[in-house]
Amino acid sequence: MRPPPNFSWTCRVYWEDTDAGGVVYYANYLKFMERCRSEWLRSLGIDQRRLREERGLQFAVAGLTVTYRKAACLDDEIAVTAELERLGGATIDFKQTIRRGDVLLTDAGVRVACVDAAKMRACAIPRDLFAEWRR
Repeated sequence: MRPPPNFSWTCRVYWEDTDAGGVVYYANYLKFMERCRSEWLRSLGIDQRRLREERGLQFAVAGLTVTYRKAACLDDEIAVTAELERLGGATIDFKQTIRRGDVLLTDAGVRVACVDAAKMRACAIPRDLFAEWRR
């Protein structure tokens, strides 16, 4: 299966994203990555609220490795990427980056699991969702 192309989402750094020095607080990079993955799903026509309401499924981060290389600061425009690296039966592995222009700020490997929302246990990703990712 061929993964979809590298997805990119652009945003601006606001006061709420920074510490007292105007530098992005380290945990907020994870929020930027989460939003990018959500926008990636939306771009594939996958509505996460409907997925939870109609099928009782949701996605949750199961593992993460992150390297912080340079700081993002107040008012920076940043590009956050999500690239599908591996699609398993119940998990999706992403390579994610955050850049300011050509400068790599952060890179990460993120494993996301499909979860039965009622039981909060990993379960298989529905086969019809795989069809969306085969495009």
